[in-house]
Amino acid sequence: MTAWSFGLEEQTRLAIVAAMEREIRPLVKTWRVVKRGYGDRHFKFFEKDSVVAVCGGIGPEAARRATEAVLSIYKAEAVQSVGFAGALDAHGKIGDVVAPGRVVDATDGSSFAINNGLGTLVSFGSVAGPDQKARLATAYAAQIVDMEAAAVARGAEARGVIFSAVKVVSDEAGFTMPPMEQFVGNDGQFREARFALFVAGRPWLWLKVLQLARNSAKASRALCGALSGQLAGGDILKSMNNGLHPIGSTK
Repeated sequence: MTAWSFGLEEQTRLAIVAAMEREIRPLVKTWRVVKRGYGDRHFKFFEKDSVVAVCGGIGPEAARRATEAVLSIYKAEAVQSVGFAGALDAHGKIGDVVAPGRVVDATDGSSFAINNGLGTLVSFGSVAGPDQKARLATAYAAQIVDMEAAAVARGAEARGVIFSAVKVVSDEAGFTMPPMEQFVGNDGQFREARFALFVAGRPWLWLKVLQLARNSAKASRALCGALSGQLAGGDILKSMNNGLHPIGSTK
């Protein structure tokens, strides 16, 4: 059920920005849903107490727009980029939850430091395969890669709010992703029906897609478990990077 209300703007402390709802669905499934427009787009926000989450879409531009929208509407004190990431070395395993201490934008080499974090996350503008992952690991001394965190960090910097990131490994360093990027629209939304139709006629992709689905489900559960623990810690701003697995750890 969708609510249309405007009650949390003055008390929101933390804004969570993810790319896809599937990444945080276990966390937000019982939260209140609110749809609001910002600019030329409509966003679905998930509200609970002093926290709001938004799934802005895949890629840096979608993350930028979602961050701008949630910070403009809710006036949050802090913003956190959460979601799936790829491991850049053999230490990263499916379900490892990591809170990086540094986020690097591969576009221009700029970086953002995060208090209490460990290791480096690099944001790259497209889906990285094994060879590209190896190059990113060497170039930036990074352990994980995503597409959105640097854009969220830049939005936080522009508004002068606290930034952090919590990511979960959903594909290991040697995993080759199926050809999914062509099914991401200009709005950052993944066209699931088109992708399913594409895969249906290519049986050689079935096992790869099934493996990805299983990995994603495991990663989502691990991420949302960590985020739930974080939010239950009392002072949200102090606990944002506490109690999470360091980069490269396994459970």
